[in-house]
Amino acid sequence: MQGEIFETDLPKTPANYAALSPLSFIARAALVYPQHPAVVHGALRYTWAECYVRCRRLASALVAHGVRPGDTVAVMAPNIPAMYEAHFAVPMTGAVLNTLNVRLDAASIGFILRHGEAKVLLTDREFSPIVKDALKTLESRPLVIDIDDPQAQGGERLGEVDYETFLAGGDADFAWSLPEDEWTAISLNYTSGTTGDPKGVVYHHRGAYLNALSNAVGWNMGHHPVYLWTLPMFHCNGWCFPWTLAALGGTSVCARRVDAGAIFAAIERYGVTHFCGAPIVLNFIINATEEERRPFSHTVEVMTAAAPPPAAVLKAMEDNGFHMTHVYGLTETYGPAVMCAWKPEWDALPAEERARVKSRQGVPYHVLQDLQVMNPETLEPVPPDGETMGEVMFRGNIVMKGYLKNPQTTTKSLAGGWFHSGDLGVMHADGYLQLRDRSKDIIISGGENISSIEVEDVLFSHPAILEAAVVARADEKWGETPCAFVTLKKGQQLSEQAVIDFCRERLARFKAPKTVVFGELPKTSTGKVQKFKLRERADKLP
Repeated sequence: MQGEIFETDLPKTPANYAALSPLSFIARAALVYPQHPAVVHGALRYTWAECYVRCRRLASALVAHGVRPGDTVAVMAPNIPAMYEAHFAVPMTGAVLNTLNVRLDAASIGFILRHGEAKVLLTDREFSPIVKDALKTLESRPLVIDIDDPQAQGGERLGEVDYETFLAGGDADFAWSLPEDEWTAISLNYTSGTTGDPKGVVYHHRGAYLNALSNAVGWNMGHHPVYLWTLPMFHCNGWCFPWTLAALGGTSVCARRVDAGAIFAAIERYGVTHFCGAPIVLNFIINATEEERRPFSHTVEVMTAAAPPPAAVLKAMEDNGFHMTHVYGLTETYGPAVMCAWKPEWDALPAEERARVKSRQGVPYHVLQDLQVMNPETLEPVPPDGETMGEVMFRGNIVMKGYLKNPQTTTKSLAGGWFHSGDLGVMHADGYLQLRDRSKDIIISGGENISSIEVEDVLFSHPAILEAAVVARADEKWGETPCAFVTLKKGQQLSEQAVIDFCRERLARFKAPKTVVFGELPKTSTGKVQKFKLRERADKLP
């Protein structure tokens, strides 16, 4: 039959097919760049040859202690070598890596360990108080391995063995293999759980491989980047960058704690070329003291996501010698899946206009099949007019397998062949996405939709304002009105009316906040403002 000639006697064999897996990257890095530094952590230095051996030893030791394909291995640790090594060692066994958010409480950690059925837990001793309480909630206790990081601050041992002793018992020549099926789960990442219990998002080897390479291509990283770990590796597996760095033979500079002083010191000491961070990290840098700052002559590439960064913040970063790349994604899309791909003709724009263009979320990652802003009921794309709002939807290889043990929510989230993000946005005529809000964060005042992001953008442009978040507050006349929560820069003072007047001068009058509350903003561990808490506060205001 016509059309079948190319399928006849052309079989898929080991000679011409291998499952896509980021595990292949570390084997190549160790082969090609054996003496190049892979991991730096204080006085600790591991080359790619040494890192590969450590990963194989850990994998071997896990198998010797009963870990089998499909089991879950959890890690409770900051950005330290053990966390990096687990990203390769755990999937080498066929098991699934579950990195835990170190800022969660004991009840949440206990839930995740139970729900994910962790067979082994690697835990940094500094977090022993929380982990100890979490373990008490479990009917079946996993094998606990203590990580003794030299930079940790105390903490008791909870396990049967320490990490380095455990590694020493493993085989440096452990024979691992790629998964037979690239759809095999590689990791389990829990959402923040701002409403109800956290949901377990399952990634596969194929998606991790593709997004790791897409990071490198989209960010134009080149070989041997020096990458500073400001982004937590527990968050979406560090946006797949542990695997990207292996693919590029790069160097991971571990940072147990993140502040402006640590960032500038690492740039000066190690020649850091790249790092990722939420807007809170950018604020650290912009507002660094003279004592914290260090001189550097090269441009440092910074990738930012989380809450859409205000144009004023992006401009301030570039004024400080950092080149910004804006990305967008969710836990369900392996981290970043959309990038504000830069065009040379935009270089000629005035600085403020460049920052405004860069604050848009952008276009699909190279490996994302499709990105649309759609009517959530009809699944029809909205007009690309930069005005008509719809729900942002994703399709392709870097959309999660689904939610662990939650088929109903999985089916709903992937309905109609699209991942429904819950984010609201517009599509511009040039095909660039711009977020307007989370569906639950849109403010409807007198029948008019108000984007909290638009109001926040104006607030961030005030020279005295460090951070801002806007939520809906119930109003008898208008139904809802904008309520702004504002953190001022050190030494600054503003009145509520001054903030309101500032916004009225730059927005339609109905969009300006009717209420302003000053103070610290509650955040998740990844720097996202917890708007649900702010809504609760707004509801209780007199």
